[in-house]
Amino acid sequence: MSWTTKPNITVSLGPTSALPSGSACGQLDWAFALMTLLVIADDDEVRHQIAPEPADVVVACGDLADWTILQIATAVQCSCIYTVKDNHDSSGAFPSPIVDLHLVVQEHGGLRFGGFNGSWKYKPRGNYLYDQSEARRLLTGFPAVDVFVSHNSPRHVHDREDEVHFGFDACLEYIHRVHPRLFLHGHQHVNQETLVGASRVLGVYGHQRIEL
Repeated sequence: MSWTTKPNITVSLGPTSALPSGSACGQLDWAFALMTLLVIADDDEVRHQIAPEPADVVVACGDLADWTILQIATAVQCSCIYTVKDNHDSSGAFPSPIVDLHLVVQEHGGLRFGGFNGSWKYKPRGNYLYDQSEARRLLTGFPAVDVFVSHNSPRHVHDREDEVHFGFDACLEYIHRVHPRLFLHGHQHVNQETLVGASRVLGVYGHQRIEL
């Protein structure tokens, strides 16, 4: 395994090529454009910290109230909202227009987004808790996407050896198998970027703006 780690605040992955107009969530009105992702995670107070600058996609990586996500999306004039459930979430569905990415693929502006919810099974009962074999079974065969959204981190990337914060082996295996352009996660309370092969793994705590 090969990866390098560095602190991260704002990431630019460079301009995309000829993004098609139209998507599952909305439209980009220019052909050679950067797509701005506003990524949020693990801190409801973040709603007081975000500048009201437009974003194309809001990505929530868990441990946020639904109303926090919606308030932030309104502030940045964004109707395309992708998220996954976390280890503290209820089993209820997200309110519209929030889209749950767990084990589904959505396209926006020519980029494919997918995701996986929950965390390591650190207690016997609760929603969205998985042991390593369960996570592996669910992610086996999941198709390649450009941006993968997870609450938990990959194993040995940004995680902690305290049982609650073990990363998923299956996420690391997925990265090695399909090489997503960007893997986003919360849960670990870090703002850190790690390169795993050709994939950028970004841990987010609070918020980060990312240009693709």
